[in-house]
Amino acid sequence: MAIVTAAHMAFTFGILGNIVSFLVYLAPVPTFHKIYKRKSTEEFQSIPYSVALFSSTLYLYYAFLKKNVIMLITINSVGCAFEVVFLTIFMLYATNKSKIFTTKLLILFNIGTLGLIITCTYFLSEGHKRVKTVGWICSVFSVCVFGAPLSIMAPNVVGFILGISQTILYAIYRKKEQQIILPEIKLHDISNIKDRKSQDRVQNPSKVESIEIIDPDQGQARRGTDLVPSEDRITEDVAETELIV
Repeated sequence: MAIVTAAHMAFTFGILGNIVSFLVYLAPVPTFHKIYKRKSTEEFQSIPYSVALFSSTLYLYYAFLKKNVIMLITINSVGCAFEVVFLTIFMLYATNKSKIFTTKLLILFNIGTLGLIITCTYFLSEGHKRVKTVGWICSVFSVCVFGAPLSIMAPNVVGFILGISQTILYAIYRKKEQQIILPEIKLHDISNIKDRKSQDRVQNPSKVESIEIIDPDQGQARRGTDLVPSEDRITEDVAETELIV
């Protein structure tokens, strides 16, 4: 009966881990097939692939520090190759703004951050301590690789918060009746207005308002006067009567 040792278990799970990692690297293939067919990156972003390339490169550095990890070297070499192909396709069909942003990400992660990690761990630590430090850094960035696709949630989260705010405001104010505030009028102001109108009528009895009437002969509207004629109109009518007589 064969005895299963820790080395056998490590090798078996190492193979299984490489298979799963290979499938993870293949996951974006449908996305880039769509980009290739449509000749446009549309709303896709390069952040997940830039972070994945950085993580694979960092694991290669860790594999070279640690001995007897051939499977770690192979799978991360394959990962680097896949991410380079993905980013190349992305850069071919991306807009100028996306190309500039992707270039900045590559410089930030794969040149700046990776160079800083290699320099600090090489000069500030040595031996087993260096391997352990780089291993922890790799673990942190592995988590970032799986969290990078969540960057697409940023605009949706903002929209969700604004939508909830609008719904709450509508629920609070939807039953509020519209109130119209009229200017305050005092009673003595109304009395003064009535007295002023009465005085105008007494002082100017001949003053009438012009109204619009219909001429039955012509079928047109013309301007007329109120039932109370003015003094000038009465004088004109009397003169016409005397001439006729």
